Amino acid sequence: MNKRTAQHNGMATLTRVGMDTSKKYVQLHGVNATEQPVLKKQMKREDVLAFFANLPPCLIGLEACSSSHYWTRELSKLGHTVNMMAASFVSPYRKNRAGKNDANDA
Repeated sequence: MNKRTAQHNGMATLTRVGMDTSKKYVQLHGVNATEQPVLKKQMKREDVLAFFANLPPCLIGLEACSSSHYWTRELSKLGHTVNMMAASFVSPYRKNRAGKNDANDA
């Protein structure tokens, strides 16, 4: 299988990162090649680009919203592959189908 992977400071290998944005914070959720969660992180918006600049290129998924085009442009400049999804396609990725919030959406 030819998946793009990323390694971050001894963190298990990432294959995908889900990103959910809000006004002040960004919630990240990353999985490895066996779909095991290896990253759950909340950070301020101003710290996001520095975090992804330290990761080798990986696949990032985010919900389409007013700021998603900005994030797509900036993360693509860093070499990442970014896929925007309509909100109706984000809910199947929430494992427990619990309430809609930033942590569940990522």
